[in-house]
Amino acid sequence: MAVAVSSMTAAEYLATADSRPERTELINGVVIVNEPRIPHARVQLNIAYHLKLWIEQGVGRGYVGLPADIPINDRNVFAPDLWWVGEDRRPTLDQLDLGGLPDLVVEIRSPSTWRRDLAVKLPSYEAAGVAEAWYVDTEASTLLVFRRSSPGAAAFDVRLEVRDDGQVTSPLLPGFALSLREIFWR
Repeated sequence: MAVAVSSMTAAEYLATADSRPERTELINGVVIVNEPRIPHARVQLNIAYHLKLWIEQGVGRGYVGLPADIPINDRNVFAPDLWWVGEDRRPTLDQLDLGGLPDLVVEIRSPSTWRRDLAVKLPSYEAAGVAEAWYVDTEASTLLVFRRSSPGAAAFDVRLEVRDDGQVTSPLLPGFALSLREIFWR
């Protein structure tokens, strides 16, 4: 549901941080309100839990965050369901924003947002330079991975679909492996 009648810039949107409703994003200049349901929240919690465990089991494994304003360009400020940055970009306790793009973003299917997540947000993440994106389909119980084959790759040139008893791994997260069973059925 759109709550803005007129178009906004990213700067105008970010200036409303203290007065706008929670769970909003700026997509193509329009403020969008998202109201996730229980299946979405369950998957979000499961992935966040396992990423947090992996981070705590070693030194220098970065930081995982929940939705926060991530400016993508002058017309888009997204709030991915989860995001991760490497240790060199770990936010400090008093830091109010990330100050750049996450290395990994995770978007989880909501019935009202899935089409927009894939058609608008994915290409925007790619164009902005995000290294990897996971798209979790709660209806099909699959996970789509979009990543760059190397840090200098111009686009998401690796595309994977994890299904059934598969595991998601990432070159960004050495030693991390998460089975779909742990994402969907716990």
